[in-house]
Amino acid sequence: MDSLDKYIFKTSFQSFLVILVSLTGVIWVTQILRQVDLITSQGQTVLVFLSITSLIIPGLMLILAPIAMLIAVLNTLVKLNNDSELVVISAAGVSPGRLFRPFMMLAALVAALVLFIGAFLSPRLQRELVRQVSRVRADLVGNIVRPGTFTSIDDGLTFHVREKRSDSQFAGILIDDFRNKDARITVIAEKGYIVQDGRGSFLVMTNGWVHRRLSKDRDPTFVQFDRYPFDLSPYAIAHIKFGLRERYLWELAFPNPKDPLLLSEPGQFRAELHDRLIAPLYPFAFVAIAFTFLCIPRTTRQGGVLAVTVVCLSVFGLRLFGFAGTAIGQSWPAVFFLVYPLVILTTVAGLFAIYRHGGIDVSGSIDVTKLQGRLLGALGRRARLAPR
Repeated sequence: MDSLDKYIFKTSFQSFLVILVSLTGVIWVTQILRQVDLITSQGQTVLVFLSITSLIIPGLMLILAPIAMLIAVLNTLVKLNNDSELVVISAAGVSPGRLFRPFMMLAALVAALVLFIGAFLSPRLQRELVRQVSRVRADLVGNIVRPGTFTSIDDGLTFHVREKRSDSQFAGILIDDFRNKDARITVIAEKGYIVQDGRGSFLVMTNGWVHRRLSKDRDPTFVQFDRYPFDLSPYAIAHIKFGLRERYLWELAFPNPKDPLLLSEPGQFRAELHDRLIAPLYPFAFVAIAFTFLCIPRTTRQGGVLAVTVVCLSVFGLRLFGFAGTAIGQSWPAVFFLVYPLVILTTVAGLFAIYRHGGIDVSGSIDVTKLQGRLLGALGRRARLAPR
């Protein structure tokens, strides 16, 4: 790597880091709002809240890294052009293919980062996120036993305790269970205590009533009990189930044929695998597109904005096709084999234009000044013809 490579790579890499951190920070702030209930309803501290929500950052970087790299490459090329450095570099005999080398190195670095995050880091931290959230929600003594508050530990399941007498004994218990749409059960008990044995965790309530109302019945039923156990085991940490985002890449590529998730959702399983496999290819396609249209020295009036617009539209179209292919491929697997060739052919076409033709000058194929004159003339004629 000579001085030119170091200068361009350093400039683009620094821009990439700043943009990636900025974008990730903004998106992270919007995402953590989904976990605000860890503080409001689960009684956790701000430090616990931040430590848990920070585990989603690598997952955000997996999506944002290629976009941040594209913006960094555009920023670097526009800066080189505006400072007339591209003109000097071209006059010194440096070919576009030679100038492309540090940008390709940046793309390879970002591709390796995306591959590492998608294959190992993001699934690992997603698993830790699931464990910590489950641990918080399964801390029944700390959550359910907060006197005078209504706490929801699951969709359709609410607890209320009037008084805490010890770490495992409570008074004035109310449980509202409407997880089943066909039946709503409300339990009221004077006392209760938590029992843990080999079968699981149970909240055993004494001296109370069970109010059960079925959707098909007009009148509810009331049952008085002396002792009523409520199973808390489904909310214990031992019952954690990992989804697709928590699977490592090799678990997706070589799954257990008896995996329940594979058997129940084969389309989504397949889509997640291909989405992670194709993700490292996008940085190469993005940098090839950007460099193809912006590597030619030009003045600021020779279609620089037009070139950036063409790059953004091309990248947007390519990525949109990838998202659509992933969605459609869940039902039609053959679509995946259209996404791979498109991304690869886009990269090859960009490399061919760079090394064979020295890039593509969109300002040369479109007379920007003439186009502006026509637009201004059309607006002027329309203004004169407008009724007064």
